Amino acid sequence: MDGPDFSKGLVPAVAQDHETGEVLMLAYMNEESWRETLRTGHATYWTRSRQKLWRKGEESGNFQEVVDVLIDCDRDTIVLKIRQHGGAACHKGYRSCFFRRLVDDQWVVDDEPVFDPDAVYRKQDL
Repeated sequence: MDGPDFSKGLVPAVAQDHETGEVLMLAYMNEESWRETLRTGHATYWTRSRQKLWRKGEESGNFQEVVDVLIDCDRDTIVLKIRQHGGAACHKGYRSCFFRRLVDDQWVVDDEPVFDPDAVYRKQDL
């Protein structure tokens, strides 16, 4: 059976909490990151900004254990059902990257940070 179709480049990958269904983040995968994810059982992505493999949690310790993997009908989107270790999927320190909510035409922060990114990351280029 065929896996994701990488013929057009990067494929979006949604990381979703396997128990609650909460969407934690969206990232991209290439064939190399896909194979490493399957080999290790830990989410690995391709970072477009740094143009390299991104082993989720390699700096922060907040890694993602893959519980289940799905692809859509066109094989151009991946859903990783994951167990989030360390409490936060977002490099800004929040559990989910989707911590802003539109309320009455205003964007409000709808969560509390789990950690201080300045204290965790060595580089400030995130």
